[in-house]
Amino acid sequence: MRTLGYYAIALQAQAIGASETGAGGSVVEWVARSTPLSKTVLLILFLFSVASWGIALHKLWEYRRLERQTSSFLDVFRRSKKFSEVQSVCRSLVHSPLVGVFQAGYAELNTQLHHDADGGDPAAGSPRPTLRSFDALDRALLRASSVEANKLEHRVYLLATTASLTPFIGLFGTVMGIVGAFQAIGTTGSTELSVIATPIGESLIATAAGLFAAIPAVYFYNHLTNRIKIHLSTMEDFSLEFLNIAERNFT
Repeated sequence: MRTLGYYAIALQAQAIGASETGAGGSVVEWVARSTPLSKTVLLILFLFSVASWGIALHKLWEYRRLERQTSSFLDVFRRSKKFSEVQSVCRSLVHSPLVGVFQAGYAELNTQLHHDADGGDPAAGSPRPTLRSFDALDRALLRASSVEANKLEHRVYLLATTASLTPFIGLFGTVMGIVGAFQAIGTTGSTELSVIATPIGESLIATAAGLFAAIPAVYFYNHLTNRIKIHLSTMEDFSLEFLNIAERNFT
């Protein structure tokens, strides 16, 4: 590491001198002159970076829309006196995960109540149908919550993959660049900067590209994961609220 540090300092000094004499070239020129392996590493890192930014921006937009619709749905749900009134607005709020949970619970509730009404004894004089299995309603809500959680987490794992993998890809490019520098030293028998500057410069570019791809991916992964936890907590609270209403009115 100390030797690499010396090379990096010497490389900076040469770059300053090159800028004064018009030699050396820019980073873009270094990349253009780099080996096919270095270009392949940089291309892979570029694709990872583009994919992670695309996923992050899409998820941020998706969660913002989801939060607006969730707020509207909860307002309708808590103001309505009948589940049928809530069901009528579900089509306009399909992106809220609470809609999926509600529809699963509403379908299970209707199935049990209709079965009870069809199979009950009219002579018994029951004032209203009742739930046959409260646990079945709870399981239906849990299944729907799992489905919605999978939708929320869809492709977010790719950010974690980018964050953990791209630094190692950049490190691979760095190692291969240093290997190229030592091969140049062995071939020419010279340790002058004119021999080793370009390979080491290419290797440092690969490291920087790996960090450029990894750092935003780490940030967005943690940010999105935290928002997913909030949505999961909201679904859990809504399921409990739904069960409380069902228990009060149908048991």
